[in-house]
Amino acid sequence: MSMADLDVHLVPALDDNYVFLSHDAATGACAAVDPSQSAPVEAALDRLGWKLTHILNTHAHGDHTGGNLDLKRKYGCKVVGAGKDAGAIPGLDIPVGEGDTVQIGASAARLMETPGHTSGHVVYWFEDGQALFSGDALFSLGCGRLFGGSAAQMWASLSRLRQLPGETKVYCAHEYTLANAKFALSVDPHNQALQRRAGAVRALRAAGKPAIPSTMAEERAANPFLRADNEDLRKAAGIENLSAVEAFAEIRRRKDRF
Repeated sequence: MSMADLDVHLVPALDDNYVFLSHDAATGACAAVDPSQSAPVEAALDRLGWKLTHILNTHAHGDHTGGNLDLKRKYGCKVVGAGKDAGAIPGLDIPVGEGDTVQIGASAARLMETPGHTSGHVVYWFEDGQALFSGDALFSLGCGRLFGGSAAQMWASLSRLRQLPGETKVYCAHEYTLANAKFALSVDPHNQALQRRAGAVRALRAAGKPAIPSTMAEERAANPFLRADNEDLRKAAGIENLSAVEAFAEIRRRKDRF
């Protein structure tokens, strides 16, 4: 997949994680986003002939940072992550926050702080490359559980993300899309865009293919966590009398129990 001068390669890891390798052919710069493990990343780098120069962490959970130290030792790469998580991200070299820019070769990623899943969660938006590395803030047809932040924080974060251009590719860190589609249909059953997306996801997964990336336009149309203020969904889910934050919190509670 090509995004401006970056090529993005998906590396499956653990049970359902993706590590994303983003390579700038012009300069040879290469970033691993949320390397949960080092071995599959090293194997992919060897196969592709790429050398790792950066690690981009969206948050400090071990299934996103577990490969940091081994990769840093082997490649001498720089670890980028939220300054708010400075004590928790292994090997952090470059602490970043809201509005900061990270250069990967000729491509620039803008940092957005997106608390909710954790209090220090950040995402990386390559505007020119039309790509968002969303970690566990925004999933395809889902969002992360609320471990270190509030429903109000997560709704605010998702409300910002859904304003990104519709053609933005959403590279999320877990392949939860099939399960997310099943839940989404339970709260938004009449949504035709969701029905189409769910069908496409079933076909992709049945063929052994990833359902990632989606696009922001697809997420806006079909992801119930971006639609907590949508009249049709609220009516279908019986939550039309709740505020947007309360409706989001209720949808999140239902997903937790689903």
